Amino acid sequence: MIARFLAAIGAWLRRSVQDLGFAVRSFFLIIASSGGLWRRPHLLIEQLFYIGSRSVLIIAVSGLFVGMVLGLQGYYTLSTFGATQSLGQLVALSLMRELGPVVTALLFAGRAGTSLTAEIGLMKAGEQLSAMEMMAVNPIQRVLAPRFWAGVIAMPILGGIFTAVGVIGSYLVGVVLIGVDEGSFWSQMQGGVNVWKDIGNGTYVKSMVFGIAVTFIALFQGYQAQPTPEDVSGATTRTVVISSLMVWWLDFMMTALMFSK
Repeated sequence: MIARFLAAIGAWLRRSVQDLGFAVRSFFLIIASSGGLWRRPHLLIEQLFYIGSRSVLIIAVSGLFVGMVLGLQGYYTLSTFGATQSLGQLVALSLMRELGPVVTALLFAGRAGTSLTAEIGLMKAGEQLSAMEMMAVNPIQRVLAPRFWAGVIAMPILGGIFTAVGVIGSYLVGVVLIGVDEGSFWSQMQGGVNVWKDIGNGTYVKSMVFGIAVTFIALFQGYQAQPTPEDVSGATTRTVVISSLMVWWLDFMMTALMFSK
């Protein structure tokens, strides 16, 4: 009994180390294969359209409702302390530092990440990647690298869109609907936001790191999936689960580093 238990733990650890090693190797292969991508910019532009522009609608709609809810809840909370004029600052910092990049990354994982995993998995199941290798075409350079960099570039842009639309949503609720003073709303927001610390680090650096993590996880899960419908389906599920956990872990680590006194 104990021997079987220890053997199972050992087998799990061995598989985990092998998967980690394969993931690290795949990551550096993607980076090393990216040099030729700039000679074929149409590959990157095409993936930016599929990955980025098709995610704009869900990002914008979600940002609008998150901003509206944040404005409503923020007003109720601040009214307890008689500080409703600080609603703009509360909303801006919440969106720029946390909600904008984190919610964008989670939506990106569910929308674009699963699509990438399924696409790569189906290409592998259809032996398209093997056919590329037989024709002396590097599938990592031709298929994975454009999608990876498209995700890295698209994520900060989507994060900025989410944050901007969220601020508009909170303005509609706080100023237009409830009646918070418009001048105080914008002046408190302007005075409380640090461009480099809150917008630069909070929105764009976090979003870029999340983009690297989520896009690579999606590509890796599709690339290592077995060429069967069941495993490709399981790979899309693993993409969402692993990406979500990675986003929360990275968010905690970056928040501790960026915003600590």
